[in-house]
Amino acid sequence: MKALVYEAPYQMTVHDVPVPTVGADEVLIKVAYSGICGSELSGFEGKNSLRKPPLIMGHEFSGVITEIGAQAAITRPDLQVGSQVTANPLVTCGQCEYCLVGRQQLCPKRKLLSASLPGSNAEYVTVTATNVLVLPEGMALTTASLTEPMACAVHTARIVSPHPGETALVVGAGPIGLMTIQALAVYGLKTIYCADLNAERLAMVESLGAVPVNLKEWNGPVDIAIDAVGASATRQSCAKVVRAGGRVAWTGLHEAESALPINDLIRREIVAYGSFAYNPLDFKAALDGLASGVFALQPAWTRIETLEKGSACFEELLHGSSVSKIWLQPGELS
Repeated sequence: MKALVYEAPYQMTVHDVPVPTVGADEVLIKVAYSGICGSELSGFEGKNSLRKPPLIMGHEFSGVITEIGAQAAITRPDLQVGSQVTANPLVTCGQCEYCLVGRQQLCPKRKLLSASLPGSNAEYVTVTATNVLVLPEGMALTTASLTEPMACAVHTARIVSPHPGETALVVGAGPIGLMTIQALAVYGLKTIYCADLNAERLAMVESLGAVPVNLKEWNGPVDIAIDAVGASATRQSCAKVVRAGGRVAWTGLHEAESALPINDLIRREIVAYGSFAYNPLDFKAALDGLASGVFALQPAWTRIETLEKGSACFEELLHGSSVSKIWLQPGELS
């Protein structure tokens, strides 16, 4: 099969590689669309410790089941060859304390497609059957491939416990930021602000009903601040604009370390959260919201490219693309 292989920082090439062998508890999925994630951009730059070459990235995807393992056929009789699906790419043990209480994203044995496991920037990918979700009837495969990033946004919004009438700031209008705005809106917030340096992205923000702001001129305060970038400057901005007693969530992973005004956060009793990935309920809520149209990225904000253009797409997204999401299409679905 064709696969886009990350070989070194800023180097990705399409290679012919073996089709993955299906394990007893797995299914083989012919990939329809594979989205490029912001965490993979840092990996492409060589700045993500989880992504070491050679590696097939990709974990936001949709496709069609082509083979089902023997055990998977027993545990998931609802899965059929030909079923249109997406999948939770976070594989966990299912037995530890975190898994048992519904916090699978904290499982110490977790493995992620596109990091410790081969990902979906290829014609085929294998996934544990328990992680597979069958698409609601009529759901577009492009829309379904947004489930994973939407689940991240759903998880972040849930963690900060928004209340009707509160105000929030989202820093970063990339896909996660745009989706977080939508996830927060479900809770009935009074106003959601968003900061970004990209004019096209700020236009997207306005169309979602959020208010664009310039953090050099605007100081809040807000009840909730969410950093969807992960740079020192954006993390510090969130800490600055949240009101006393407010909540901050850091979900962006661009930089590994940042200096923060800890004494100020202590004196103002700021509650801070890390928000990583999602649990299965977040993933299902994301899929349902996308299927119903509650959550969406407008078609003009997205683009489909071939696998062969993958490296160029990573470069484009690193330098401020005018689109929010680029899907790679490994091949035609028969």
